[in-house]
This record gives sequence, C-alpha cells and structure tokens, in this order.
Amino acid sequence: MGNDRYSLVDRREYILRRCAGKRILHLGCTNHPYTAESLQADALLHAHLSKVASSIVGVDSDLTGIQTLTELGFGNLLLGDLEDPSTINLKDTFDIIIAGEVIEHLTNPGKFIEGLSRFMTPESELLITTVNAYSVMRFIQYALRGRGGRTEPVHPDHVAYYSIATLKTMLEKSGLTMIECAFYDLAKEHRAYNRAVWNIANDLGVSIFRQLADGIVMVAKRRV
Repeated sequence: MGNDRYSLVDRREYILRRCAGKRILHLGCTNHPYTAESLQADALLHAHLSKVASSIVGVDSDLTGIQTLTELGFGNLLLGDLEDPSTINLKDTFDIIIAGEVIEHLTNPGKFIEGLSRFMTPESELLITTVNAYSVMRFIQYALRGRGGRTEPVHPDHVAYYSIATLKTMLEKSGLTMIECAFYDLAKEHRAYNRAVWNIANDLGVSIFRQLADGIVMVAKRRV
C-alpha cells in the first residue's frame, strides 16, 4: 500500500480495499444523523464494509441509527460512547479499526485514540478519515460567503479541523505511528448537494494541488 502515500484516492474504494477479508471494528457506523439518507443513496459505509469483511462490529452513540440498522438486518451493533472508547462493552481485538469522519466531532481526540489501544494488537491498523483543514472548496466558500468571518462552511457538530501534520502528531502523542496517508476528494453523494460552481472550483484546485482535496485518510499502528 506504500504507493498510496500522499496520493489522491477514492475514499470508499480505499477503505474497502484495505478492509477486504479483515476483522473490522467500525466506529460511527450509523453516519448520524443521515442513516436513512445514506442507505437510500447506497452511500452508507457500514453496508459496504459488511459485504467485504470476514467479520464486523459496529459502534455508535446514535441509538436511533443503531435501531434502524438492526431492523434492516445488520448484526453485531453496539451503542457506545465514542468520546471514551474504554467504556465500550467489547473485549475483542480487530485487524482494522475504522473511524470515518468521527474525530472532527470529538472534544477529546487524544483520549479517543488512546482508548482504542485495547482493541488493537501490534499488527492491528487504525484507519481515520477526516475533513482536510486545507480544502480548497471551503477556502473559496469562506472567502466569498464568509461575511467577514460571521459565516463558516462547517458542519454544526464539528469541533476541529485536521491536516496531515496535526493528525500525525495527534497519533504519535497517543502511542501510534502513521504508516500510510492519502487525500480523498469529494464523494459523488456530496457533489450532488453542492452548487456546480463549488464542484468546479474544487476540481480545478485539486487538479493542480492534490493536498487541497476534501479530506484526509491516515492509517496507523501501535508503536512498539
């Protein structure tokens, strides 16, 4: 997988390729609060992971989303506090832990990463995806529609942005070592909700500088 470092990848394809045949712990599995919409658009990552994994356990703090997935036949779902993974009622270890679009919602990300260590062996991987602090589309939106700083193009539940450097440092301070990183661009399901001008601005910027893409994917292992 070394050829993927700092390249531009398709987020879902990258994750599924990395997870094929693995024992997976999927954190934030419901995509709260968009579970139903994601399922309808065939965009729910947990559904796709369930098709390629040898086994999978999903954890989320969203009770409604857990109930929705359970009713649709998904198994091995746990209600858990992602702010403190040490409280999750689970004793297994996994080949790979997926934390997709989770860390930017957490008020104590260091505690979150450290709490995952009990689910990891020295060979386990933690795969994190998150919004890129240097996303060209958000810079342009903020410049043109920011009203002097009074309006920001940010999800109302996000508490932080990360870059490759800051996420790598966060992992290192929490006892992990980065082994892979890449950038991922706007997903098809997100493009459909954007104005065409934002998609064009994004594509132009990313075609010249891939580090201005929409998001970051980083893979880490426990430091030994």
